[in-house]
Amino acid sequence: MEMKAWHCPMLALPFLPASFPAIHRAQGPPFIAMPVESNPAQSALADHARRLRATPLRDLFAADPARAGTLTFDWNEWLVDVAKERIDTEALGLLLDAAEAANLPHWIAALFAGEKVNLSERRPALHTALRAPPTATVIVDGVDVTAGMRAARQRMAELTRAVREGHRKGATGRPLRCVVNIGIGGSDLGPRLVCDALAEPDRARSGGPDVVFVSNVDPEHLQRALAGRDAASTLFVVVSKTFTTQETLANARSAREWLVRNLGAERDLAPHFIAVTSNIEAARASGIRDVDILPMAEGVGGRYSLWSAVGLAIALQAGWQAYADLLDGAQAMDTHFRMVPLARNVPVLLGLVAYWNARWLGHSQRIVVPYAHALARLPAYLQQLQLESNGKSVRRDGQPVDGHTAPALWGDVGTDSQHAFFQWLHQGTYEAPVEFIVPVRARHPLRDQQTLLVANALAQAQALLVGRGDAALRAELASQGIAGAELDAAVGARRCPGNRASTTLLLPILDARNLGALLALYEHRTFVEGVLHGINSFDQWGVELGKTLAKPIAAALANADPLADDVDGSTRALVAHTRRLQSGNL
Repeated sequence: MEMKAWHCPMLALPFLPASFPAIHRAQGPPFIAMPVESNPAQSALADHARRLRATPLRDLFAADPARAGTLTFDWNEWLVDVAKERIDTEALGLLLDAAEAANLPHWIAALFAGEKVNLSERRPALHTALRAPPTATVIVDGVDVTAGMRAARQRMAELTRAVREGHRKGATGRPLRCVVNIGIGGSDLGPRLVCDALAEPDRARSGGPDVVFVSNVDPEHLQRALAGRDAASTLFVVVSKTFTTQETLANARSAREWLVRNLGAERDLAPHFIAVTSNIEAARASGIRDVDILPMAEGVGGRYSLWSAVGLAIALQAGWQAYADLLDGAQAMDTHFRMVPLARNVPVLLGLVAYWNARWLGHSQRIVVPYAHALARLPAYLQQLQLESNGKSVRRDGQPVDGHTAPALWGDVGTDSQHAFFQWLHQGTYEAPVEFIVPVRARHPLRDQQTLLVANALAQAQALLVGRGDAALRAELASQGIAGAELDAAVGARRCPGNRASTTLLLPILDARNLGALLALYEHRTFVEGVLHGINSFDQWGVELGKTLAKPIAAALANADPLADDVDGSTRALVAHTRRLQSGNL
């Protein structure tokens, strides 16, 4: 079932006023603004945080009978409830002031205008342009980048139809009915999440090919994916922005060798490969035909790339209309984020709460629990989105941040997680804010099971808030005949302190449009948090370090190349022992 209304008031507006200054030319405000920590308002935030840390959440509800209404926000049949967070309207007002001081409205406008918000790499962040209205233009260095994006999308649509309708055939003339997406990071997490979320229970009736994902260079991953597959009907989609990603290229080479073993070296294997990359020459050099190379824009980071040709696997499995609906849902959230004032802007408000929890309340963890089995991979997707974007300790100007930035993020689906880490949430020694994501209606209902699922989600949020106190426990257990020291011990073992914060997001149903909006919501709130921390959410230099160090170690393991003199003793010992294990000479 689809939502009845998706309000997009921005469609009749220019994409950005012509007078808006270019971010990459600005030398001071509004863009290279003082981080919020350097702003005088920080003392008010710190004082308020100290007060709220000492105030039980139930007291906040008692002091403000209207709290549930004033701290609940709606959008397109969604409801976002932050009333159970350790925040009040005064703190929210201070955070909105901090957002203005950090020039958040200007950063939002610059993001959508294609300005070079990724300052360290002097690039724009163009993921919103990928789902912009057909009439929109985004000019970067004098070129409208949306034209190339629309051309790539048209080629995606053609390939999707060819594969789904059986017109694309492999080396033996058989239709390609199995798709193996080879990629890692953003080339895997986003498309895999969406394919899982939109999958039909009966894959055979969905009309699309079987789609599987291979990300890890561990040979077990590719071996399991290919086990039992028919090589003659298998299509590989190789996704790498640079076409230099070690894991992806290693798997692609092994995939080609598998085809040769099964189909013969004399066969033309080109129909079995499609590439998605910004490095056209490298893809061509690997033997992939020009017509089968889909381009990626330089300004689209991996973790924001499922809206680009990286999402080909989504369209192949779910169909082009579902993919278009996904983009429409994201665009609707873009419109809301771009046009609505900060005080009523859902991504902004959620970003403010997350920033408050991490920077001012000091929470080092964030738990995400989707009550939807279809969103089982959402926590892993959000780990990359939020931690690769904001897991940093320096500001945009290269100076250290003052305070904590992105907390560790993890989670799992409900109700499964209730039988795992919820014990820790309710009675452990750490408080970690929880985000409940709850689709109210089921796409494929069974009896009253969706009602039971939703009831569990709401009950868990309530239980984290109210806990289970001594008086009620003592009366209940005493009525069972327990007394004295045994009663005291039993009460202590069952006590749940409550006073633990959470956010609940209710959406009507998990269809393609709502999923697109949900993922865009998390993208935008991540950007908001980055602006408030004063950091660049679009680079990832920490990721590059491990890749660089892996190269000489791989050479040492494969070819016995000597390690550099400055390599530490621990790494040397591990390499030496690994080589002995490889050779069997222990």
